[in-house]
Amino acid sequence: EVQLAESGGGLVRAGGSLTLSCEASGFSFDDYDIGWLRQAPGRETEGVSCFRSRDATTNYADSVQGRFTMSTDNAKNLMYLEMSSLKPEDTGVYFCSAALTLCDDYDGTYWGQGTEVTVSA
Repeated sequence: EVQLAESGGGLVRAGGSLTLSCEASGFSFDDYDIGWLRQAPGRETEGVSCFRSRDATTNYADSVQGRFTMSTDNAKNLMYLEMSSLKPEDTGVYFCSAALTLCDDYDGTYWGQGTEVTVSA
């Protein structure tokens, strides 16, 4: 059974940093694309970053490029999202997700329960 569980959300001031973690089980990072998505209040879910398994590349949404870094610990099936220079518009619920082609369209097959990030001005 595939399971994803995020942690690390919280309240932070603008300009601050936060690192999210996602513990995965039931599948290999070698076989699935994995990534982070977020949903801001009143808005649709958007892709934040994604690791493409077939070519080991990571891409980021323009809005977070240069501020967020996604990494993985394949041995432990953990993925991280290091967020710095946070802005109020980064506020939202952050989800980790996995799918065979997640990086194509951020249409996740498996989802965690989400962790809330609030950035105060």
